[in-house]
Amino acid sequence: MLKINLLLLIVGMFLFPSKAQQPTQTLRGIVIDNASNTALPFANVIILNTKFGTQTDASGNFTINNVSVGRYNIQVSMVGYEPILMKEILLSSSKEVFLTVSMKESTTTLAEVTVKPQVNKEQPLNSTATLSARMLSVEEAKRYAGGFDDPARLVSSFAGVTSNVGNNAIVVRGNNPQALQWKLEGVEIPNPNHFADLSSFGGGGLTALSSQLLANSDFFSGAFPAEYSNALSGVFDIFMRKGNNNKAEHTFQVGLTGIDVSSEGPFKSGGKSSYLFNYRYSTMALLEPLLPDNAGGVKYQDFSFKLNFPTKKAGTFSFWGIGLLDNSSAKIKEDKAEWKYDTDKENQSVKQFMAASGISHKIFLNDTQYLKTTFASTINGIDLTTDRINDISQILPKNRINNQNISLVFNSYLNTKFSSKHTNKTGLVATSMRYDISLQNASTFGNSLEKVVAEKGKSFLLSAYTNSTINFSEKVTMNVGANGQLFTLNNHYTIEPRLGIKYRFAETQAFSVGYGLHSRLERLNYYFVKNGQENLNKNLDFTKAHHLVLGYDLNLSEFHHLKIEGYYQKLFNVPVIKDSSFSTINLTNDWFFKEALQNTGEGKNYGVDITFEKYLSSGFYYMITGSVFSSTYRGGDGVWRNTRYNRNYVFNFLTGKEWQMGKNQQNVFGINIRLSYQGGDHYSPLDEKASQKAQEAKFDETLAFSKQLPSAFTSHLTASFKINKTKSSREIALKIINATMYKEFMGFQYNYLTKVVDEYREGLFIPNLSYRVEF
Repeated sequence: MLKINLLLLIVGMFLFPSKAQQPTQTLRGIVIDNASNTALPFANVIILNTKFGTQTDASGNFTINNVSVGRYNIQVSMVGYEPILMKEILLSSSKEVFLTVSMKESTTTLAEVTVKPQVNKEQPLNSTATLSARMLSVEEAKRYAGGFDDPARLVSSFAGVTSNVGNNAIVVRGNNPQALQWKLEGVEIPNPNHFADLSSFGGGGLTALSSQLLANSDFFSGAFPAEYSNALSGVFDIFMRKGNNNKAEHTFQVGLTGIDVSSEGPFKSGGKSSYLFNYRYSTMALLEPLLPDNAGGVKYQDFSFKLNFPTKKAGTFSFWGIGLLDNSSAKIKEDKAEWKYDTDKENQSVKQFMAASGISHKIFLNDTQYLKTTFASTINGIDLTTDRINDISQILPKNRINNQNISLVFNSYLNTKFSSKHTNKTGLVATSMRYDISLQNASTFGNSLEKVVAEKGKSFLLSAYTNSTINFSEKVTMNVGANGQLFTLNNHYTIEPRLGIKYRFAETQAFSVGYGLHSRLERLNYYFVKNGQENLNKNLDFTKAHHLVLGYDLNLSEFHHLKIEGYYQKLFNVPVIKDSSFSTINLTNDWFFKEALQNTGEGKNYGVDITFEKYLSSGFYYMITGSVFSSTYRGGDGVWRNTRYNRNYVFNFLTGKEWQMGKNQQNVFGINIRLSYQGGDHYSPLDEKASQKAQEAKFDETLAFSKQLPSAFTSHLTASFKINKTKSSREIALKIINATMYKEFMGFQYNYLTKVVDEYREGLFIPNLSYRVEF
């Protein structure tokens, strides 16, 4: 009876909302110089098509009170700077909106010259990026279908990126997912996905990154600036926003997948310091009938926070952190008649954790220089146990993983704006990597466990860089720099030049070119594989790649933007096995790899990425992205082949519509759809005789990755209804991943009932009905 009354109460709040005056909200923000980060006083801030407007104060801050809820275009202008247009900023009744507006100083005097405002969505946050970079908008991450409150899943809709439904692994331009670098607050962090690296290195389920806490961030897909090291395919550069230092605000959400709680506000009334935290707990128990076997026992939780302390003379200090805990298990099926695959005959327990925390300090040395320094630590670990039952009901060990990695990071850089035409960023990163790795595996079922890796110690990864942004004119900008790395385990080093040039030859059009040499370490456990006392792979070098990108941008109108990029990547120093088709380019999740590797492999990725976007206007938006590409490699046998990730093409279509509803048009009903069509992964043909004999899938490696899976069509849907009241809001939403229930290829498994190898597929379908209150 209590559940029925609660349901009626929730339905009643939506169908019969209480009468109230028109809800309003406060718009706040700060305007800064994009090169020096110094505050810009007396900048004009106008809410277009309204009576509202103001100027920034001496500290660059602005406040506009009593704005009716809804979407607005915000224009910011100042003499000597290029004007900015921030489109479709959403004001709700429950939370204040705080904008950070970064303006670029003009290199010429703009007397009596009318300059069209630049739409802020077109540019990444990092001003040293020339191309192959896109800003990840948190507002879009909340709105786009398929995001599932996970900003990282939005990336899979970007041009040049492919991914799977059941795995959050991000494949950038045909590269291995583990070639992507994750950064948080300027520090490289371990893979932040729940159940990371299990089904695929570099992948997982959902990230621990909540859209409640993140600020707008950058995603790079190639030729990234000099400050980024130890990244081969791309960089996900993520930042947390500061909490509201004006008033306390809270969010509570409950849904079929769990709960989400966040809070932010000032430490004391009238102070400038603030706190912000978010906690999520998720269980798949309620969705167990819709999930694959044993998935209902999956549980995970994560916590993230940021504390911000500005001072009058000593700069700004911030404490931040993120952490996750994962648990899952699978049990042997009691009925022997149901023993179809190996997974039916196994007990498995998985516990994982990951955390990163740090203290950052930013201080302005003068009007043209600031210094930012971060001390951070990261930790990640996995404890996995797998046992299998034999035909006489003996439970025998199959494998054990007990890994823990701790990194201590010092990161500091000096940013200097010499003039409106020249800005330089120079910095260094020192990472102490401490590891305790234990990997044991039974090479043949029934045999005792063998140590694959047993290593405990520490090494250092040192990096230094410098990058200059030179504005030759209003039309031509160049980013030029270099990065150097040293890995003390084997004293291998690399020096990497970076260059980007952008030529805006017309008011609405620009050409760009970028080049970079990039590199990345392999997984640490691969360096410690031994044959007896001999360390086979300790001397492995960085895997490296030349990136060359050509880009074209066209603003077709105020609301339509076209972006085309062609790219070529030459990979070299790739670890391979001598006289074998094996290459780490194709590596998925082989924890127990124990072969000798050599840096003689190569790879080639080339293609074209296209993005055509209509920005949100009149409640309607769409984005079409397409990529046509080729990804090939050469292994230790010298033969060129398709890579596993050579899907050849991927197309995405995202669209959505919002309707303003209610007496004062204060409520919002929205529907968002995403459709995706992409080629299948490549795979090696089965060796039928060897598979029958071994009772497991065996492949013909002489024809490695010569076959391709069928193309995949997937769809995602989000529908939401939000009611804005005077000081709070309520939202009910239905978010569906894989609405068409596409059955995704998960690999090959030997079928003990039919005595053949099956192509194993799962149709992962996740509907999350949720209710959110913000107040």
